[in-house]
Amino acid sequence: MTSNAAANPIPGRTTAELSQLNQTEFIAALDGIFEHSPWVAERAWLHRPFASREALLQSLLDAMLHAERPLQLALICAHPELAGKAAIRGELTVESTQEQASAGLNACTPEEYAEIQQLNAAYRERFGFPFIVAVRGMSRGEIIAAMRLRVARHAEEEFAESLRQIGRIASLRLEMAVA
Repeated sequence: MTSNAAANPIPGRTTAELSQLNQTEFIAALDGIFEHSPWVAERAWLHRPFASREALLQSLLDAMLHAERPLQLALICAHPELAGKAAIRGELTVESTQEQASAGLNACTPEEYAEIQQLNAAYRERFGFPFIVAVRGMSRGEIIAAMRLRVARHAEEEFAESLRQIGRIASLRLEMAVA
């Protein structure tokens, strides 16, 4: 599912309302919370009803964390590179576009852009997946510093960190979308 029609996929809906949806409607309502990965919502739906937004988030995170590694890797790989080619071509989801712009990644200096591109390439070559960080509230300098630090980590540590960052991104998106 694409998120282009879901800039704010479930504005003002409550967890009680979400809990009443059938599986197809529930998955559509949560489109955009997890980047191009409707299977997360599909699995979380089985644990309805949700007493709160926090309970819904926990069910989503449990679905992600208990998934088979190939699904987790596909979820990680569904995320775009920061200030990458997809951003330049305008191919990011609405959510990713807004998040990257909020961190100023759409206004990099040529030097910052070049370093981010170099770090993206080094990270992908080392780990086989894109660098992921919840950029909301971070500056370009903080993002670049995180990239420099994390490219030197061990693969398993970075895999787990990528899932943690995806969970943070989902939490922030859900917070904006669910009343």
